Amino acid sequence: MRVGDAGGHACCPPDPHGSSAAVHSRAHRRRTGAGVGGVRTDRHPRRAGAAGGRDPGAVGAGRAGGYRLAPGHRTRLTTLHPTEAETLYLSGLPSALRDLGLSDAADTARLKLSATLLPSLRAAAESSARRFHLDAPAWFREPSAPDLLPDLARALWADLAVEFGYTRPGREPGPARRVEPYGLVLKAGVWYLVGRAPGAAGGAFLTFRADRITALRTPVDGAFTRDPSFDLAAYWEEHSARFALSLLRATVTVRLTPAGARRLPEVTDRAAAGRALAAAAPPDAAGRVTLELAVESEEIAFAELSSLGAEAEVLAPSGLRARFARQARALAACYREEDPDAGEQKTRDDGSAEGQR
Repeated sequence: MRVGDAGGHACCPPDPHGSSAAVHSRAHRRRTGAGVGGVRTDRHPRRAGAAGGRDPGAVGAGRAGGYRLAPGHRTRLTTLHPTEAETLYLSGLPSALRDLGLSDAADTARLKLSATLLPSLRAAAESSARRFHLDAPAWFREPSAPDLLPDLARALWADLAVEFGYTRPGREPGPARRVEPYGLVLKAGVWYLVGRAPGAAGGAFLTFRADRITALRTPVDGAFTRDPSFDLAAYWEEHSARFALSLLRATVTVRLTPAGARRLPEVTDRAAAGRALAAAAPPDAAGRVTLELAVESEEIAFAELSSLGAEAEVLAPSGLRARFARQARALAACYREEDPDAGEQKTRDDGSAEGQR
């Protein structure tokens, strides 16, 4: 019994997902029926296979059973849905590919891929590039691609350890270190290398800013065996959360009006604001909440909470509260003569005095 991926029968229409079963089978030499996950196949596969000019797969016997592709079988891309074709040109970041030295290779790959598509699907794929553009770097920051980035990428692809120096702002360059590269991450226009240092405690993974790497070289004995269980996306998500939390080294006590509570996530670290609001005591009679907010420093807290104006009252630490009090007095002195309410009151008072005379 064979598995067809084209054609059909009068009582059973062609399976639009037949190619999906073939792709799964190609990725895995054998898949059980349960592993195919309910992908429907033609009930008369030999007839379907003959109609399509190919006999791609076979059903295995026994308890495991399953499906396997015939040797040499290749799937075609003619079964792509237009929506799927539209995503082809959105799958890469032009600036990132350029930084990695892969821009020409990516252009060639897209050209070859487009050549395999039907004309209607080719137009759908190309139209997405004219409608969507991803600009990864943050505002007001010039993106910079480290000169050593292509070399790092080559070592990463080849599973070769690298040795390099690493410099931090305001510090003396440290000794050369050996790292097994596991991934490159582009975050807000900045490239980071994720790697494991042989001999590090617990085989811990480390993160380095690529633009601080110097004197990169690949040692002769640099080949290493990559840990197949490493998940770069999961590691980066956890690392990012841990890094953001590590920056919050101070705590301030703040009393917020309802408006201030709503705006707090807009002016400070969103996650820290969420934790502080969730742990806050119930509001007082005026609707104000008092909470403990984790911040990077008192200096940053002053800049962030100042934007809330009178919607936030800092209660502690005392030095920060005193600073807000000085700012409030300075603002009051600055705007005293321009208070329109005070001007109107003065006019009314002058008019009353004139009438009495």
